[in-house]
Amino acid sequence: MVEQITVFLENDRGRLAAMCRLLGDAGVSMRALTIADTAYYGVARIIADEPSRAVKVLEAAGFRAKLTKVCAVVVPDRAGGLATLFEAFDDAEINVEYAYCFSSSGGEAIDILRVDDDERVPAIVIKAGYRMMRQDELYQA
Repeated sequence: MVEQITVFLENDRGRLAAMCRLLGDAGVSMRALTIADTAYYGVARIIADEPSRAVKVLEAAGFRAKLTKVCAVVVPDRAGGLATLFEAFDDAEINVEYAYCFSSSGGEAIDILRVDDDERVPAIVIKAGYRMMRQDELYQA
């Protein structure tokens, strides 16, 4: 499991830029960012090199932020690579609540997954032929 920063943003012009500037000025490096929105707010999900410090910096500036445990799985960066992993989760009756991916070097992608049963995930990932990523390796990818 790795730590993801979850930030609730008002759906106002400039809030995303302000959040990114704040983290950048604090020396926090983002590895991945995804945003989901509704009419009134957005949810930013961030993988960063210093997640605990990032949350403190964001909260001090008035942002609503928290740490969330997610899975980081290394998947072959090829067509169908992710489908096999999700099929293994389906077979184990594990629900994927959300996911986002980013490419890495060496023909691999890193998939960030929030699931409803994270205790069983490592064994399922290994059985399906994939591997979990540790927090420290995630920032080197």
